[in-house]
Amino acid sequence: MEDRPYTGYKKIFAANNGILRASTAINLGVPKHSLYKMAQTGELVREAQGIYRLQETEPPGNPDLVQIGLRVPRAVICLISALHFHQLTTQIPHQVYFALPRNVKTPKLGYPPVRVFHFSEKSYQAGIVEEIVDGIKVKIYDREKTVADCFKFREKIGMDIALETLKDYLKQPRPNISMMMKYAQIDKVEKVIRPYLEALI
Repeated sequence: MEDRPYTGYKKIFAANNGILRASTAINLGVPKHSLYKMAQTGELVREAQGIYRLQETEPPGNPDLVQIGLRVPRAVICLISALHFHQLTTQIPHQVYFALPRNVKTPKLGYPPVRVFHFSEKSYQAGIVEEIVDGIKVKIYDREKTVADCFKFREKIGMDIALETLKDYLKQPRPNISMMMKYAQIDKVEKVIRPYLEALI
């Protein structure tokens, strides 16, 4: 008798790329006790605290980004993590870098390790794109905003990284310099970037 409702619950997960937050699964009709029972029987895999994946679906290729996308809905992937996503750095980020508005508290996450930056509302809203990462929507800053942000936070991530990012960005196909400088204005680093930009183009 128990198997039949589980089939329906598995369909709910399947309709959501096989992975859900526990709270979302419960809101979609999966009872809490069934969720835990399915985890006990191995039908669900506990990816992280409060995140479950159907056993038969592939594990995420980018589990850290997926977890942030699911657990911190207002998070926007930024700086080193965004650089890595946009192939603007060879560095492998050891933390997930993400932005939140200034009035939003830093969430307490046991895993993955994170580095949180609080942006002004205007800077936070500018340049957000939604990318599908392993079937999950993840907010991330576009290439041009990421370059501007690296100069804004150059004292925290290193001026060498900001300069390397600008050089690599200009080598990529179709750089949008006017858009990058628009974001630089929002970030109040237009005068910082301009001399380096003029030296490189």
